[in-house]
Amino acid sequence: MDAGPVSPEIPQLPRILVDPRPVVLGGFALWIIATAVVWMTASWSDARPVCLMGLVVGVLGSSIFLAQRRSARRGDKGAQVGLDTD
Repeated sequence: MDAGPVSPEIPQLPRILVDPRPVVLGGFALWIIATAVVWMTASWSDARPVCLMGLVVGVLGSSIFLAQRRSARRGDKGAQVGLDTD
């Protein structure tokens, strides 16, 4: 069973689908909103540590992303490959 000619090139995804910035910023904004709601509502006081850790992970992830992008812009040897540097 022949599937026909196979294209050797993989089409590129649209830029909006590969840009991590909206996802990172959106997730961080949602954690900020969740933390504010939890701190204002006394009945959800058990969720405060979870929201704070969500913020910490967001800051950590954002800083790793920014460090990798800065390294890719400088052309460092150990920088992530394929990261858009605009």
